[in-house]
Amino acid sequence: MISKMGVEGTVEATENANELKIAVRTKEGGVLIGENGRNLFALGHIVKRMAEQVLPEKEKFSFSLDVNDYQAKRIEELKAIARISAQRVRYFKKAVLMKPMQAFERKIIHTALMEYPDIITESVGEEPKRQVMIKPYI
Repeated sequence: MISKMGVEGTVEATENANELKIAVRTKEGGVLIGENGRNLFALGHIVKRMAEQVLPEKEKFSFSLDVNDYQAKRIEELKAIARISAQRVRYFKKAVLMKPMQAFERKIIHTALMEYPDIITESVGEEPKRQVMIKPYI
């Protein structure tokens, strides 16, 4: 698929139980990643739908597509932002509203802050401007 997009690179697929991970390495990562990962998200969605056509209907699987470790780095970045925001909420005892994010990014924030018993997270707003609000548990 990436060669049809005019991008040269290598593709490595790893399959464990019900999980499929595809890692792409290319010098032209920006084309596949796009602004704020939008192209990567869309491409991942397309590839997942293609895989669903091949797999049996009832078989559930987890899927991830990453280009030049962009997703992995973004996940770590989001977790760090979540922790810093949680510290700010604890210190000032006021809610913090994060910038708009895609659903999978919001899920990372919610999951990262589940271990903080004194913090609550909530998604607010409407797509595509949906945001995570981090607030003290009162």
